[in-house]
Amino acid sequence: MSRILFYVVIKPISLLPFWVLYGISNFLSFVLFHIVGYRKKVVVTNLSNSFPDKSDKEINAIAKQFYKHLADIIVESVKFFSISKQQALKRLTVKNPELIDAFAEKGQSVILVGGHYSNWEIIAISLDLKIKHQTVALFSKLTDPFFNKVMLSSRSKYGIKMVTTKDSSKFFEEESVNNTATVFGADQSPTYNKNVIWTTFLNQETAIAFGTERYAKKYNYPVVYGAIQREKRGHYSFEMSLITDNPSETPHGFISLEHTKRLEQQINADPAYWLWTHKRWKRKRKEGEELTVLS
Repeated sequence: MSRILFYVVIKPISLLPFWVLYGISNFLSFVLFHIVGYRKKVVVTNLSNSFPDKSDKEINAIAKQFYKHLADIIVESVKFFSISKQQALKRLTVKNPELIDAFAEKGQSVILVGGHYSNWEIIAISLDLKIKHQTVALFSKLTDPFFNKVMLSSRSKYGIKMVTTKDSSKFFEEESVNNTATVFGADQSPTYNKNVIWTTFLNQETAIAFGTERYAKKYNYPVVYGAIQREKRGHYSFEMSLITDNPSETPHGFISLEHTKRLEQQINADPAYWLWTHKRWKRKRKEGEELTVLS
C-alpha cells in the first residue's frame, strides 16, 4: 500500500511545478484550518500559553498564518522527492558560510543546532551543496520500511549523510572526525528516560534534551546555531552564529540554554513559522529537578 501511495500519488505530485503546488497548498491550508481543524486545539493551546499577553484574535491570526505555512511545508516536502540540484541550490541561501568553512579548512568537525522553524527540510536537501563540511543529519527511523527508504534516498541525494539517533553514539566514535557538520534539531519534547536541562521557554517550564551539549563537550566540537528564515514563498536563508568554539570550557547547561534562547528569539520575532502542532510540553518537571531561567 505504501509503495502504491508513493508511486501513484506522491511522486507524480512532486513533479508538478511550484506554482501549481502552491495552489494545492492554498486549498490544503483552508482544509486543515477551517474544515478538519488538524491539531487545532494543540496549536491554539501552545500559542496561548506561549503568548499570554496576546488576545484571542491575535492568537487566531497567528494560528491561521501557521496553517498556511504548514501547508507550504507539506507541498515543499513532497516536491523535494523530485527537486533538481539546480532548484535545491536556488531555494536556500547561506548568508555566512565563511563562519563554518573556517573550521572545515582546519579539519575541525562542528555541531550545527537549530529548531523546527521555517522549513527545516531544506537543510537536508541543500546545505551540503553550500558548505565545505560533510553535512550529517540525525533522524528517527520511520516505522514504515518503504517510506523510510524513500525518505533517506530523497534527503541524501545531494550529499547529506543520514544517521539514525540510535546509531549516533557509534557515528561520533567512528566517523565524525572526518570533517563533519552534524545537525541537531533540539526542540523536540524529550522522553522521561532522557537527560535534560529545565528552563523557561516561551513562558513555560520546558525540558531541553541534553544530547547536543553532551556530544559537543565529549568531542569538544564548536557549536553553531543555525537560523532558517523564510525570505519568500519557497525560498529560505540560513544564517549561522557561534555559540562556542570550546565547549569543554563552558559551564554545565550553557550550550543547551544558549541554543534554546536563540530559537526563542526567532519565534518571538515571527511566531507563525515554528511547528506549533508538536506537543512540546508533554514532559513535566518533577520535584527536585532544578529550573534555570533563560537570561
